[in-house]
Amino acid sequence: MADRHAMTVDVEDYFQVSAMEPRIDRADWGGFECRVERNVDTLLALFDDHGVDATFFTLGWIAERYPAMMRRIADAGHEIASHGCHHHRVSSFSQAAFRHDVQRAKAVLEDVTGQAVRGYRAPSFSIDERTPWAHETLADTGHVYSSSVHPIAHDHYGMPDAPRGPYRPVAGSDFLEVPVTTVELAGRRLPCGGGGWFRLLPYAYSAWGLRRATGRDGLAAVFYFHPWEIDPGQPRVDGLSLKTRVRHYTNLGRMQPRLARLLTAFDWTRMDRLFCPALGGEPAAAQSTPATVTAGP
Repeated sequence: MADRHAMTVDVEDYFQVSAMEPRIDRADWGGFECRVERNVDTLLALFDDHGVDATFFTLGWIAERYPAMMRRIADAGHEIASHGCHHHRVSSFSQAAFRHDVQRAKAVLEDVTGQAVRGYRAPSFSIDERTPWAHETLADTGHVYSSSVHPIAHDHYGMPDAPRGPYRPVAGSDFLEVPVTTVELAGRRLPCGGGGWFRLLPYAYSAWGLRRATGRDGLAAVFYFHPWEIDPGQPRVDGLSLKTRVRHYTNLGRMQPRLARLLTAFDWTRMDRLFCPALGGEPAAAQSTPATVTAGP
């Protein structure tokens, strides 16, 4: 049974999520009320109260506008990692454009915080069978690990046949892909590593899934959420589909107390300390040879 697990935050604001793209142009982001700083400060206090160090996968756009907030995150002992520059899905890039995006985001985050950026998470978990060059590009640009694969079937993302635990996707490299946690039940993979499911479904479901994955399967869990998910007062965006409204706005007011309960129930730490022994972390079980991963139907 795995004893320690990775707590991660995808630092983006409410108007930057992929589901808002049909209604909000990136060129208009500057005109929206930003609430990310107040929400991140709330999370820093929450983590401090529970003695938790976490990994903050942060947009370059955010880091450029809130450098003091980024330094507060780093000074509190948390890991700064990359979420790209402007929340473009990896599948929307050419390989050259992706390289430029991750290099720029890494440079911005390192300049602002003075902390080496070793990790990357693709917006909307968008590394999949359409981007066979993505992991190699990340390794080539100085990243040590990625947490960009969600090994489930989903209408917006997913690689349902990918390994559920850490694996090395680049031949001849120690570069690591660490998928978000899933649980298997009756031959099906179910999400239990955070995101909208943590808000939409009862807390008991996520707790059960995490305990099953970490206990029976021996996986170290990777949990994720966003700062806007603890903000029930965020402005509502007009013209969204019913599905998007349900996914985005349901149970925002319940998220913070649920998080506090989760932080108490498991032992959490940063991604780099848990999965990157060369950086002083704890050794993680990973496939020693590159995985051949194909997408499911």
